Amino acid sequence: MANIHVYIIAEKNVEVLKDEVFLKDIAKIYCSDENVAAKIKAIKIFTFSKEIKRKLKKTEINRQVINVLKLIELIEASHPGITVNSLGEMDVLVEKIHKRKHKQPMEFFKICLASGVCFFGTAFTIMAFHNDISINKVFSKVYELVMGQPATGYTVMEISYSIGLALGILIFFNHIGGRRITKDPTPIEVAMRTYEDDVNKALVATADREGKTLQNK
Repeated sequence: MANIHVYIIAEKNVEVLKDEVFLKDIAKIYCSDENVAAKIKAIKIFTFSKEIKRKLKKTEINRQVINVLKLIELIEASHPGITVNSLGEMDVLVEKIHKRKHKQPMEFFKICLASGVCFFGTAFTIMAFHNDISINKVFSKVYELVMGQPATGYTVMEISYSIGLALGILIFFNHIGGRRITKDPTPIEVAMRTYEDDVNKALVATADREGKTLQNK
């Protein structure tokens, strides 16, 4: 096996439902020899203990950080003389997910609560901003300068501004109902990806600092 090369691309974050974690669960494997690739994919990397299973009843989730050097060590131990090339992440964050995590009514309640806070919070912010700059007086003054007479009630400026504000929000968030306006990711999706990356980096750094990273000896 001296001339066999194996390429692995470790994932950044992986969710599993079973206690036993295999190499195929956390990394993509490529090898010209399909038999070798199949055996490597079946290598057991980690097993969540019974103590962790008891914790899952309360927390519903547990994490384990696995260093890619541990993966290389296990591959080379099972297939001596093989050459392993890592093209992915240096650390993999494995999350043990409880089966009922995404099925509880509490999740739906949290989504509704977060949506309500975002909607009403944004509306209040817009109204507070408009009140702070006295936008009604600005519109009245502009209307009087253009038309030569004071405005009586709502004018075309307020109507146009309201329509433009709504369209601007829709275009900015790149969504109309359940449809995208363009194929580009929305600002919320970009922000969530950035947030996930920051959380993963913090969890990996914390595990490494506490000596809880699964790595080669």
